[in-house]
Amino acid sequence: MTAVNFDRDAIRAFRFVRCGFDAATGVAQMVYAFDDGPELVETVTLPGAPFVLEGARAAAAERALQLLHLIAGVSYYKAAVPPEIRIEAYDIDAATAALLADVYVHGLGEFAYRNGLDLHGRIRFPALKPSPSRGGLGGDGVRAEDSDAADAAAVTQHHPHPSPPLEGEGVEAPSLGLRHHALVAIGGGKDSLVSIEALRALGVEQTVTWIGGSQLIRACAERTGLPTLNIGRQLAPELFEYNRQGAWNGHIPVTAVNSAIMAFAAVVLGVDQVVFSNERSASYGSLIEGTGEVNHQWSKGWAFERAFAAHLRSHVAADLSYYSLLRPLSELAVARQFAKTDQYDAHFSSCNRNFHLLGERPVNRWCGICPKCHFVFLALAPFMPKPRLVGIFGRNLLDDPAQVPGFDALLEYRDHKPFECVGEGRESRAAMAALGARPEWREDAIVARFNREIAPQLGDDEVDVEALLAIDEEHGIPAPLWDRLRARFAR
Repeated sequence: MTAVNFDRDAIRAFRFVRCGFDAATGVAQMVYAFDDGPELVETVTLPGAPFVLEGARAAAAERALQLLHLIAGVSYYKAAVPPEIRIEAYDIDAATAALLADVYVHGLGEFAYRNGLDLHGRIRFPALKPSPSRGGLGGDGVRAEDSDAADAAAVTQHHPHPSPPLEGEGVEAPSLGLRHHALVAIGGGKDSLVSIEALRALGVEQTVTWIGGSQLIRACAERTGLPTLNIGRQLAPELFEYNRQGAWNGHIPVTAVNSAIMAFAAVVLGVDQVVFSNERSASYGSLIEGTGEVNHQWSKGWAFERAFAAHLRSHVAADLSYYSLLRPLSELAVARQFAKTDQYDAHFSSCNRNFHLLGERPVNRWCGICPKCHFVFLALAPFMPKPRLVGIFGRNLLDDPAQVPGFDALLEYRDHKPFECVGEGRESRAAMAALGARPEWREDAIVARFNREIAPQLGDDEVDVEALLAIDEEHGIPAPLWDRLRARFAR
C-alpha cells in the first residue's frame, strides 16, 4: 500500500472508478478514489467458483454488481464527504440516483449527527439517462431536473463501458427464470434464527448466508444444520490509514451494503429470494431534541426495504424478491417466537461488542452492559422462564443498579433511544411493566425502581404488551408465503 497524505477538507470529488467480476474465481472488485488519489479496491468473494454466466443472467449480474458498487461506496465517501460525485465506468438513471441519495442521506443520518454535518442537498448522484419507461421520472415520481439526487449539471464524463441495457422498455427488468430458493441473512442473533426456523417449517429451501469472517456467526449458522454460504468482503486497506489521518468516521447503513451483496450473489447463483429479518420496530429512530429523528438502523427499516426491492425488480431481475420475513412483527413478537425453542440458547448472540471490523472479541457471547444486551434481555424476559434467561446471559441484568442509565435509555426516560438496533421505547416500557407485575421479577432492582418511579407516570396504552404483539399487514413478503406464515406467527 502506497503511503498517501489524506486531507479530507481539501478533497473535491469522490469517484466510482470501475467494477468487475471474475466468474472463474468468484471475486468481484469495486474500485473507488478521491480526486486523483490512489485507487481504493474492495473485494467481494463468492464461494463456489467457477460460475457460468451467459445472456440475460450475465447482464443482470453486471447490473447487480454496479448497484453493489454504488451502495458499498458509502464506506469510502463518508471519509471526506466531498461536494462532487463522479461515476466513470457506466451511467445511471434518475431512479437509481434517487435511491442512492436516500441510502446515503438517511443511512448516514447518525454519522452526520455525531459529526455535526448536514448532508441534505449535498449528496448528488449524476443521472445521465432516463429511467426505463418512466418518462424521466425518478423512483419517487420526481423528474430528474427537479431532484437533487439526479442533478447531473456539474458532471461531464466519458463512459467506455456503458451499463448493460434493460431488455425491452417495460417498468420491470427481464425475468431470469431463477430457481425457487432463499438466501437468508444470518447475523448470529435471535431475529434471523426466527426467520430460518419459520422458513424451514414452511418447507422453503434456503441457504443460511453471512458476510465476513465471524466465527460466532459461523457457529450459529452451522447449528441450523442447513446449507451455508459465507461471502467474503475485504475493504480497501487505505481506508484504515485515512481514518488514522483524520477522515470522517462513523456508522454506515451496513444492511444496505449487505443487501446489495446478497442480491448480487442471488443473481450469480441463480436463486430468486434474498431474505432479511428486520422487524417493524427498525423503522423508528431516536428522537433528538433540536434535530428530529435519527434512525441508527434506517437501512433495516420499511422505507429502504420497499425501495430496494422495487429497484431490484425494475433494474436487475423481475423475478428476484427481496424482503424481510419479520417486517409484520414488533421486537416483542419476535422475542416471543424465539422463546418457543431452546436449541440456540448456547449459540446465539445479539451483543454488538462481539463484532468488530478488525476482529471479534468472543470471550463471552454477551457483554451484559451494552444497549443490545439490555434490550434482548428485557424483550425475552416476558416470554421465557427466568432461570433459562439468566442462564443464557450468565447473570440477571435487571438486578444490577449500575445498569439503570442503560435501561432508562431503552425506556426513553430522561434520555433518547440508544443508537443501536433495539426496539421502540414503548416496547421496552410494556415489557418492563409486564415484569413489574410478576413475583419472580418485581423485586429485582431495576424492575422495582420502574414500578416505583416510572410506572405511575404511564397510561394503560403504554403498558399493553398484547397490543404490541399484533401482526402488521405492511410488508413485502410474497403473498403465497405470507398466507401460511401469518398463521404461524399468530400462534
